[in-house]
Amino acid sequence: MVEAAAGMQTSAAVDAEDCLMRVRGISKSYETNGNRIEVLKGIDFDLQAGESVAVVGASGIGKSTLLHILGGLDRPDSGRLLYRGQDILAFDAARMAAFRNASIGFVFQFHHLLPEFNALENTMMPALIRGDSRQDARRAAEEILVRVGLAERLRHPVSKLSGGEQQRVALARALVLHPPLLLADEPTGNLDRRNSDQIHDLLMKLNAELSMTLVVVTHNMELADRMSREFTITDGKLTERD
Repeated sequence: MVEAAAGMQTSAAVDAEDCLMRVRGISKSYETNGNRIEVLKGIDFDLQAGESVAVVGASGIGKSTLLHILGGLDRPDSGRLLYRGQDILAFDAARMAAFRNASIGFVFQFHHLLPEFNALENTMMPALIRGDSRQDARRAAEEILVRVGLAERLRHPVSKLSGGEQQRVALARALVLHPPLLLADEPTGNLDRRNSDQIHDLLMKLNAELSMTLVVVTHNMELADRMSREFTITDGKLTERD
């Protein structure tokens, strides 16, 4: 394994156009029972536009913490997070919320869908939050739901859908605004093998078709092996696996 920052001496002029996010000096610690635990220690790496990245390893090493920081859901103790040259950690709460809505899609192990609404209504939510008209939001939601294989389930209450179908709705909701970056935290950890394989296939297909950058935290090594790069966290540092 080598440090993620190794080999980053390429000039900015060469890769600036393709670099979606630069992570510089990200550190994060928590206090538990009077003890301070350093989870992330000065992490540096770049995310290129359109690539797929897996972060693997045992529970508790900081994988989800890193993902939440990348998505602006949590703030580090120190460091910079440059999205297309802008340090998003300088954003206030309102600007950060607008940034997340427009630029980042999230998929979690538990889908966090609204059970009282159907698949279409759940998928429309990010567009409505952005201020799109209901007509435009519905059109965008229908398009992405068809793309993830739910053309026949648009108006089904999500509580009546299978686990695999619910996760497809969650994926559609994450992608309805075509964000450049999709962050997925154990997206198939709650699914059986067949549904997991289908979601894996779908993630890789959408990564290629939509040219979105994909970062997945996973224990599933079969999924990790399909990514263009694979990392783990060792002693608070991000290291790339050979």
